[in-house]
Amino acid sequence: MQDFKVLQYKPSHKNEWNAFALDSNQQTFLFLRDFMDYHSDRFQDFSLMIYNDDELMALLPANKIDNEIYSHQGLTYGGLIYKSTLQSQEFIGILKTVLEYLSENGIKSLLIKELPFVFLDNQTNNPLAYLCFKLNAQLQRMDIHSVLELKFKSYNRSRKNGYKRGLKNNLTVIETDDFESFWNEILIPNLDDRYNVRPVHSLEEIQLLKSRFPNKIRQFNVYLKDKIVAGTTIFETKHVAHSQYISGNADKNALGSLDFLHHYLLEEVFADKSYFNFGISNENDGQNINEGLQYWKEGYGAHSITQGFYKIETSKYKHLEDIYV
Repeated sequence: MQDFKVLQYKPSHKNEWNAFALDSNQQTFLFLRDFMDYHSDRFQDFSLMIYNDDELMALLPANKIDNEIYSHQGLTYGGLIYKSTLQSQEFIGILKTVLEYLSENGIKSLLIKELPFVFLDNQTNNPLAYLCFKLNAQLQRMDIHSVLELKFKSYNRSRKNGYKRGLKNNLTVIETDDFESFWNEILIPNLDDRYNVRPVHSLEEIQLLKSRFPNKIRQFNVYLKDKIVAGTTIFETKHVAHSQYISGNADKNALGSLDFLHHYLLEEVFADKSYFNFGISNENDGQNINEGLQYWKEGYGAHSITQGFYKIETSKYKHLEDIYV
């Protein structure tokens, strides 16, 4: 195996980090520092940069709590970020080096949120699940994402009828840079009423992120005359449109507002994307699935893909030695 060295990220590494993330095996902007650091006051950063001699080979976005490292509690996805040309043998060496480094620095475990394959370059090697097996990693959670491959989209009768109700009710969809009405009139009241939770991003935070990523974070609202009745916040990458938030008022079914909105998004705005990710339908830390929500998503032709959450004991890094025979 090659010899790798690990450095802990510092703000002076920002440009090098960002340049590598933009030219890596993944397509999301969540690993750029201007996104990661918006909530730096809530997380103790412990991101790592892995080198072979002076060549940067991989990144590990991470934060630290006590003697555990998370990749990353403030992000939807995590794990090693690397170039698409990285060989599986190099990946194994890098993960072994990271675990050994963490173990020697008093870190007992590494917790990783798997990056769903739709966000990865098609040519990338991704042996993470196999290595978790070799490391006897604990599978702590498994989520299901409803992902639509857009060239195979198909609407069932319920989705078609919902769209027709939207037409009949003369709904309109408008893209806006103003998140306030959706957050305060639709999203926050719905999440509070149904789940007693708040959005992951506050209004101020999503406005800040929009200012940093104006072409990547997009807001679409649905109106009945001049009244907002539904909306969605989209995180856009090169190949994927990801629904970060979807919500409608109490009349959404009668109005057909969400079906009207998504017909417009799938047929016009994001028709040239490879995938539309409706996000998860899981509740209770992945133990349950919201049946109605999943049925609605699959009404467009979406299919389930999984996202694993793994806990790896760093002391087991030697399990990655002598894999090859």
